[in-house]
Amino acid sequence: MNRRTLLQVLSAAVATGTAGRGLAAPAQRRLLFFTKSAGFEHSVVKRQGGALSWAEQHLTEFGQRQGWQVTCSKDGSLFTAAGLAAYDAFVFYTTGDLTKEGTDKQPPLPADGKQLLLDAVAAGKGFIGIHTATDTFHSKGGRAAHNTADLDPYIAMVGGEFIGHGKQQPSRMRLVSPQFPGTAGLGDGFDLLDEWYTFKNSAADQHVILVQQTAGMEGPQYQRPDFPATWARRHGQGRVFYTSMGHREDVWDHATFQAILLGGIGWALGDLAAETPANVATASPGHRTLATW
Repeated sequence: MNRRTLLQVLSAAVATGTAGRGLAAPAQRRLLFFTKSAGFEHSVVKRQGGALSWAEQHLTEFGQRQGWQVTCSKDGSLFTAAGLAAYDAFVFYTTGDLTKEGTDKQPPLPADGKQLLLDAVAAGKGFIGIHTATDTFHSKGGRAAHNTADLDPYIAMVGGEFIGHGKQQPSRMRLVSPQFPGTAGLGDGFDLLDEWYTFKNSAADQHVILVQQTAGMEGPQYQRPDFPATWARRHGQGRVFYTSMGHREDVWDHATFQAILLGGIGWALGDLAAETPANVATASPGHRTLATW
């Protein structure tokens, strides 16, 4: 199946629910695409002249294709009980401590906003993290060791924590969950040029979808065994999906990235079904070995 056909089939499945449930189409799904940068602001989420950023434009277009209503915002004041109740899922492309104004000078989350988000996901809403979502609300301690005693609750919800990256380079994504929505036709994986994150604190109940193959990668950050790069997990009654891809503008135009992201969103919304048992111990058995640099 070529990439165009794959996207057409996936789009139809998301719109009708046939991939997961065989039911009539659900009510229009409402997504909040939150792109506040309290830390480094990536070019794909940086707005110019008041226009939506590259990523915001793309996700809005994806939403129109799928029948999702996408709201794009950098305004943390939306994170109230009433504000979060308006959405079925939250898509994060964020950095830093979002309770602070930070780099982009946009309003921070209120004091209870972070907990309200975690509670909303635990109660059944979806969460989708893209690239920098793991570079948000860090745990205490340095990058060289896992933190099990004082893990930040946001990081615990996402299921992994960013610790660094090397130069942008082609890398192999090994597919270990070929039944997950959006992965049909990918064989055993694919190669892609992007900025590749490395992680610690991978949740024990991660369902790994794509594994970062480190063999042949340049940079001390990758001198470690293969580790999870795209995964899914449950947080209470909610569904969490994360992918490390999405740094570069051309990746957002890549059909494989689009298919995986759409599949992940559909699964997080509960409109696409997939079994997501914990498999991190077998999919990337050496993932707890960290590089030092």
